[in-house]
Amino acid sequence: MDAELSVPALLGLGADGWGWALMAGAGLTLAVALAAMAIGSMLGAALAAAEASRRVWLVRIAATYGLVMRGVPELLVVLLLYFGAPGMLAGVAGLFGLPAPGSPPAFLTGSLAIGLVSAAYQAEVFRGGMLAVPRGQIEAAMAAGMGPVARLRRVILPQVLHHVLPPLGNIWQFNLKDSALVSITGLAELMRVSLVAAGSTRRPFVFFAAAMVLYLILTSASSALFRMIERRGSRWAGGR
Repeated sequence: MDAELSVPALLGLGADGWGWALMAGAGLTLAVALAAMAIGSMLGAALAAAEASRRVWLVRIAATYGLVMRGVPELLVVLLLYFGAPGMLAGVAGLFGLPAPGSPPAFLTGSLAIGLVSAAYQAEVFRGGMLAVPRGQIEAAMAAGMGPVARLRRVILPQVLHHVLPPLGNIWQFNLKDSALVSITGLAELMRVSLVAAGSTRRPFVFFAAAMVLYLILTSASSALFRMIERRGSRWAGGR
């Protein structure tokens, strides 16, 4: 039985070990976090642009979105999309005489839920980055004859990246850890695999400790990568 195997055998890559499953779960965790970060970045940039707009209705929509998404637990958003969305979509489809679409894929639901929450935080980061660029520099670039693309590439973007990379690194770490919430949908990411392995072998400490180590590896590697990108961004922006 699995419970009688040694710890190296349980975590190994052999026929009785869970090593491959844990590594595959870690890879899926990383994929969920990457998808959520991409969704959050695109929507967050749009929300930041809306908040900077002179149209009052856009500002109010962006502010309301941020207030709601920063004020509710991420788990609630995952539950709402995975368990609540199918019923709502079925009702809408019924109005048009269409068949119910069924439950959405767990990967899509989890990535979207985490990305929607992440967007609320990334919007504030992007807005702060844009406000950090002195208006005088933009006006000077315009006076020097730079077009919109040149201003964006040479003046605005380097400085915005210099200011937003550190907080974006923190948001990425939150996305990576929040991906564990997707386990409630049955997606075989790292937390779900650990739960299944712990229940199957009756060795919860072994597999939860292994999951902790894998999460620490992912977060530590991510931190190192962001520090490297920040150093490059600082040189690009003229920093030290």
